[in-house]
Amino acid sequence: MLNDHIALPLNTAISAILDDWTREGWLRSVDHAFTCLLNEESGEQNEIVLLLAALTSQQVGQGNICLDLQQAVSEPMVLWPEHWAVEPQEETLDTPPAWLRQRPIDELAAALAKSTVVSTPGQDEVDDSRPLVFSGNRLYLRRYWRHEQEVAEALEKRLVAEPTVAEGLPERLAGLFPQAQDQAPATGPDWQKVASALALHSPLTIITGGPGTGKTTTVVRLLGLLQARHLEGGEDRALRIRLAAPTGKAAARLSESIGGAVEALALDRSVKDAIPREATTLHRLLGSRRNSRFFRHDRHNPLHADVVVVDEASMIDLEMTAKLLDALPSDCRLILLGDKDQLASVEAGAVLGDLCRGAEAGDYRADTVAWIDSACGEDIRDFQADSDDQAPAIRQHTVMLRHSHRFSAESGIGGLAKAINEGDSDRSLDLLGEADRDVTQQTLKGPDDTVVESLALAGYRDYLSLMEDQRPQEHGDKAPLDEETRAWAKQVIHAFSRFQVLATVRQGSLGVNGLNERIARKLKSAELVKNHHGWYEGRPVMMTRNDYELGLMNGDVGICLKTRLEDEDEARLRVAFELPDGKIRLVLPSRLDGAESVYAMTVHKSQGSEFNRVLVVLPEQDNPILSRELLYTAVTRAREGVTIAATGHALIRAAVERQVTRRSGLRERLGL
Repeated sequence: MLNDHIALPLNTAISAILDDWTREGWLRSVDHAFTCLLNEESGEQNEIVLLLAALTSQQVGQGNICLDLQQAVSEPMVLWPEHWAVEPQEETLDTPPAWLRQRPIDELAAALAKSTVVSTPGQDEVDDSRPLVFSGNRLYLRRYWRHEQEVAEALEKRLVAEPTVAEGLPERLAGLFPQAQDQAPATGPDWQKVASALALHSPLTIITGGPGTGKTTTVVRLLGLLQARHLEGGEDRALRIRLAAPTGKAAARLSESIGGAVEALALDRSVKDAIPREATTLHRLLGSRRNSRFFRHDRHNPLHADVVVVDEASMIDLEMTAKLLDALPSDCRLILLGDKDQLASVEAGAVLGDLCRGAEAGDYRADTVAWIDSACGEDIRDFQADSDDQAPAIRQHTVMLRHSHRFSAESGIGGLAKAINEGDSDRSLDLLGEADRDVTQQTLKGPDDTVVESLALAGYRDYLSLMEDQRPQEHGDKAPLDEETRAWAKQVIHAFSRFQVLATVRQGSLGVNGLNERIARKLKSAELVKNHHGWYEGRPVMMTRNDYELGLMNGDVGICLKTRLEDEDEARLRVAFELPDGKIRLVLPSRLDGAESVYAMTVHKSQGSEFNRVLVVLPEQDNPILSRELLYTAVTRAREGVTIAATGHALIRAAVERQVTRRSGLRERLGL
């Protein structure tokens, strides 16, 4: 038992425990190293403090902001979902769950309160020299406690505005949302109009909704209304509007969506021209500094912006949210768009999920309901909070769009996404079992079932055929014009994006690495590509880290093509990337240090992207990474068709019934 170690010198005992926990996979090496450094630098000798510090670091690696001590002692296995199938017996195993079960929370709290490496807000000031913060039965690494506090305080400052109905506002909104006039009362409120009305008079607006619910359409109409009112007011310049997204792919898609929607606005050309069409990544917006966690823009050098719109906000982690809020001028309007039910960010935190938890219920106060009625004529009384004046302030700034314009009620994709999101595994399997044209299940005989390669071959044949058929012709002995080459490259990139294999894990035959190798070999055997390793024409690649020199971001996808430019004597392999502004950048493979094949990508990497059809490949065995959020995100990447390939119904059922909840104190800070 762990108590047997007490007879040894404490630092030796703790070292042995850390070695055991790391060797058995309960801790990461970085958690071990952090705890040893804490011991060495501070002289902290208390076993409880040091082991809780290791577990807090481990929780950050799991995407959580803190270690919730109450949950840790009552349900310790929740902290290690990867060990779900082999829960230890506390009487015989020296494991973290057993260690936690043996100690009352009062004992843990008392040890933390006495420690010189732990700050306790309320009892003392948070000391920046102390690496841990204990607040409300939650133990934080100090940096994440600071970020959580900064985000909560910045949001609260944006929740104080008292909206007033400007003259002519109802008529303006009716003009921008004419479809509302034709809706039958039974269809409910026009939530797009409600979102625009609230955003017009608020420094903060959160608009959430599933795929096809009109988040981008709503924000474009809102921007048009904001810009029109501003210009009509006699201002000498237009509003400075900035559009951003977490990844290059998401920024490119936002740019594409914004461009078409702006042209459809029933507004003067001068107003349309004052709405930007180009989105950028958050890193570019804030000004990344090489090899630094800091950005050029912060409270001391705020962004030059009057309105900032951030799409795919579910992908933004806590630290990036804190940096964004810190860089906003106090009079800048912030509009967050995203699907609260998608996967949370890869890094620690689930900010949009925290802010939008329970958004379906509306939870509006009586004065909010009355203001919306007067501003846009929409009746949302059915979504009024029971206790009119007690509903959280941030709920008055949050709108959930509910009607999907992409998926009809009869759509298999829409129905499947809904069933998954509701945790209804029976309905999900029924839909997959129906002879529906856009949702199918492919049962695999095992991890090496060649049907996966065959499905991928059928999906990727089109872009490789187009690559050959549309190749620009040389003009006599001259190379094709550069613009012809770039137009061809864009065609190939767009054709590739019509289909995508999505994997849930990286390792194994059914993981990203194995699938990329298998698919490349299949395409080579079908003579659609000339090689299956190294650099070859037709190879799709994804950037795995930011390259600021090349202007390429983590997640950007390109296609390796044989190109001969106007001033060259012979063709060379180059990787073509489409930038957020729609331009094509051609890069020599030798300059790409961080790139990998992307016939298959993880579901996490697919966020912010859309494809006509997707093939979702589940691992051979159940895995804690399989969750309803993961499956929902995968399914909703598709516009026209989804195939889920799995070795049996049990995997799909397990994924739908498993929900991920990230731990933080943000909701409590905001009264949610």
